[in-house]
Amino acid sequence: QVQLVESGGGLVQAGGSLRLSCVASGRTFSSYAMGWFRQAPGKEREFVAFITWSGGSRYVEDSVKGRFTISRDNAKSTVYLQMNSLKAEDTAVYYCAAGRPVIYERSYDYWGQGTQVTVSS
Repeated sequence: QVQLVESGGGLVQAGGSLRLSCVASGRTFSSYAMGWFRQAPGKEREFVAFITWSGGSRYVEDSVKGRFTISRDNAKSTVYLQMNSLKAEDTAVYYCAAGRPVIYERSYDYWGQGTQVTVSS
């Protein structure tokens, strides 16, 4: 089992920045690729970014490319999502997940509870 706890969400003005963190406990964190997903009100949960177990490869969804950066620190069992130039449409609950390095939810075995990000325009 892997337990994941997100933090760093909040209310920010459009154009601002936030850094989300996700701390893992339990089984070996470095064995897993890590992903970030988000779910906006009334919408399906969608992929945002993933990073491989070593951090050597990462991928971000087109709508956030150039604004969001995913990184990890295996020594701290933590994955980060740096979000810059935030837009109102980035408002969502953000979830981290541990699993395989793909964009599909079904390939992630463990999920956090989510952290709310609200961007005011």
